[in-house]
Amino acid sequence: MSIFNSILMIAIMYVIFDMLGLRRVAARGDFLLFVMSGVFMYRTHISALGAVSGADGPTSPMMLHAPMNPIISICGAALAALYNQTLSAVVILYVYSVVIRPISIEDPVGVLGIHMLAWASGIGIGMVLRSARPWQPDLASILTKVLMRINVIASGKMVLVNNMPPKLRAWFDWNPLFHVIDQGRGHVFLNYSPHFTSISYPIFFTLTFIVIGLMAEFFTRQYASASWNKRR
Repeated sequence: MSIFNSILMIAIMYVIFDMLGLRRVAARGDFLLFVMSGVFMYRTHISALGAVSGADGPTSPMMLHAPMNPIISICGAALAALYNQTLSAVVILYVYSVVIRPISIEDPVGVLGIHMLAWASGIGIGMVLRSARPWQPDLASILTKVLMRINVIASGKMVLVNNMPPKLRAWFDWNPLFHVIDQGRGHVFLNYSPHFTSISYPIFFTLTFIVIGLMAEFFTRQYASASWNKRR
């Protein structure tokens, strides 16, 4: 299903770009690779976010099985999301390279690092939302869905940042995934160098949110109770 969903999103974006005549705004190189570079990092980010925010909490029945604990649950959910999305990307890129045309990635190691950063940033946001879920489960669930939907546009996977006007770019600068995808394309394409995004912003954003998430998780565990929902 991960592979199918990725292929479906790639196909939809390709058709939209083609119908609107926007293929010329892509980076010089393989247009479909431009589309895939954005889709893979977007899906990795939101998959990690959704998996971590929905991981088993301290009141889950699974926590009765020692030495199970919430951190193991978070790590398991995050690694499962990374495995699914990495496998999807590798399979699709391999089939595309063999069946349609060979692909050329300027800096594969750099692309892998950016892929991991997209995953880690999703973990950071997911941990903050997860720690808020026991206190406000409905609000946390809504925020998770809103962030995942907003990133369809706010991630910038459908645009080339260097070609965006400053006023429009200012609406996207807050989003770490926006920086991640643009920096990733700088490693994918030989003729593209990101000028308006930073690799340091998503790194510091991720570290900050992971620390906040761990602190909130520790605080929440002190008040965990099997009757938590009964108090609402």
